[in-house]
Amino acid sequence: MATLTLTFLLLLATKLPATLAGHCTTTTATKTFEKCISLPTQQASIAWTYHPHNATLDLCFFGTFISPSGWVGWGINPDSPAQMTGSRVLIAFPDPNSGQLILLPYVLDSAVKLQKGPLLSRPLDLIRLSSSSASLYGGNMATIRNGASVQIYASVKLSSNNTKIHHVWNRGLYVQGYSPTIHPTTSIDLSSFSTFDVTSGFATVNRNNGNRALKVTHGILNAVAWGFLLPAGAVTARYLRQMQSIGPTWFYIHAAIQLTGFLLGTIGFSLGIVLGRNSPGVTYGLHRSLGIATFTAAALQTLALLFRPKTTNKFRRYWKSYHHFVGYACVVMGVVNVFQGFEVLREGRSYAKLGYCLCLSTLVGVCVAMEVNSWVVFCRKAKEEKMKRNGLTGDDRCSGGVHS
Repeated sequence: MATLTLTFLLLLATKLPATLAGHCTTTTATKTFEKCISLPTQQASIAWTYHPHNATLDLCFFGTFISPSGWVGWGINPDSPAQMTGSRVLIAFPDPNSGQLILLPYVLDSAVKLQKGPLLSRPLDLIRLSSSSASLYGGNMATIRNGASVQIYASVKLSSNNTKIHHVWNRGLYVQGYSPTIHPTTSIDLSSFSTFDVTSGFATVNRNNGNRALKVTHGILNAVAWGFLLPAGAVTARYLRQMQSIGPTWFYIHAAIQLTGFLLGTIGFSLGIVLGRNSPGVTYGLHRSLGIATFTAAALQTLALLFRPKTTNKFRRYWKSYHHFVGYACVVMGVVNVFQGFEVLREGRSYAKLGYCLCLSTLVGVCVAMEVNSWVVFCRKAKEEKMKRNGLTGDDRCSGGVHS
């Protein structure tokens, strides 16, 4: 029941929006535009005026810096939507020599995405750019700082039969010389693209639904498997085995829970590999390392069942020590990595994380209650044995602990 509740909460929370949209305006200090739309990420927006008689688009992109030495960029992909590769962009950043705001054109080819070399400025070949400029909100007194607003102006000549624009935007932390470095790779930053019609103003967010579905499935499977079932299996092994009334049933319950968690976790791990292959140049180092370590430890735990010595074997105690150490390490790494996954998906303050925390807290509460009960039973038995040996009431002190 707890697993079903956790899955439901995670599914519910993934439907909640995680983007930050900005408030659009058609008026700037130097120009007034006809239309504007708020973009779905980074509190950005865009305003424009389309001149159908000559198919010219005058526009202004509104963005914000995330670092005093950072950059803000906007551009058009003439080939396809939902793609950074192939985009022709204008990037604003502080000049490394004068510190003044400058705007340079760049072409984002596949080498840039794979970080094979620095991003170098070059003319826009497939975009007929009539003019471009950039300014800070606040005029001459404004300075480039974290949170500073920037406006990128451009006049673009469009094809007369094409009024839809596939555009991209983003921002980064710093610039090396005149080469902007890679932007953050959170889900918000990787979703900064959309398509809008310059005549109607209708905008479409071109999400990669395939990858999104994989991410949701990957997250739910791993949260249930590594983040809940494996800890629950460890709890059953530690406390149910002390109940003599159920006999060896505790072992079958423990094995069933752990095996189910491992199978679900294996599917989730495989989906993670697929997601990594589908996102070249995007790496979540800690999340990936913890995922590999958790899966390896769980696989060792599963294989250990095949080499489980009999209770009379002299190597039994060494096997138990190994099994306990690897098992608890797997549980800890799995839970930590679930929280890492929430951060990767920018769900750190979501209802999904809240639901998982509630389920995990319930499991921890059960552990505390069972641990207290085990100590009470242990002390009572120790006292009774001492009274039988001495034939006296003895004292209430006991030593030792629960043997797992």
